[in-house]
Formats: sequence, structure tokens, C-alpha cells
Amino acid sequence: MTDSDRSSPTVATGRDDIRPAAGYAGDVTPELAAQWVARGDAVLVDVRSDAEREWVGYVPGGVGLAWKQWPGMALNPGFDDGLRAAVPAGLKAVMLCRSGVRSVAAARRATELGIEAYNILEGFEGNPDEEGHRGRQGGWRFRGLPWKQS
Repeated sequence: MTDSDRSSPTVATGRDDIRPAAGYAGDVTPELAAQWVARGDAVLVDVRSDAEREWVGYVPGGVGLAWKQWPGMALNPGFDDGLRAAVPAGLKAVMLCRSGVRSVAAARRATELGIEAYNILEGFEGNPDEEGHRGRQGGWRFRGLPWKQS
């Protein structure tokens, strides 16, 4: 085992690497999530607020379904029904938020609903850098994956 093997614990699943997680199917990189969506194996569910998707950007073809909604960040009472409608039986759900935190909670809820759900590591914008700016060290956009801005 090399040092790099220890630094990123993953489970080999064919061509896909998934990091184990408690309460949902696992964590995946933005690149792997994009591959699954492109192959038709998964539905990308963007759990950021409507305002975030509108102002910051969104993934074309993704399903916008807020986990929490601005203002106040209250749980979306329509989340369960919206998720069931968005993810056909037999497909995975890959959950995306700003930085990969809300999407963990959403993936856990999806799992409770019987959906095979994964969290997308780094989220759409990634973690803030030393100056507090997002988008400079990780995230869907930083990785050069498809996105648009209104």
C-alpha cells in the first residue's frame, strides 16, 4: 500500500471508485458523477437553493430540487416527492450542493426513501481558499465540467 492509497480511501467497483460513507451509498468525485450522468446511469440532483442555481450557475440536464430554501434555509417540504419523481427506478442519484455538505444530508434522505444515492465531493463551488473565495480549489466548475449561468 502506498501513501496515496492511504490518503484517499475508496472501494473499487469496476471502473468506478466510491468512497464509503455512513447512511448513503458513498462519496464520488465530480468527474465520476459526470461520467455516470453521461452514461445514463445516474440523475444529477442539484440540492442548492433556487437562488444559488440562478445566480451562481447550474449543471445542464441536472434536476434542481432544493434541500433547503432561502431565506431561512428551511427544509423543502416537497423534497421527497420531487426526488421520487426525478429519479427513475434503477438509476442512481448523485447529489450536488455548493461544497458537498447539504448534499450529504440529501443523500441520506434519498437512501431512506430507497434510492441509491451518492454525494458529489467538493460540490459545485468547492471549499473556500485562504482568502475566503470559492471556485479556486475544487468543485464541479473548477474541474471544468459542464455548467451554465443565467
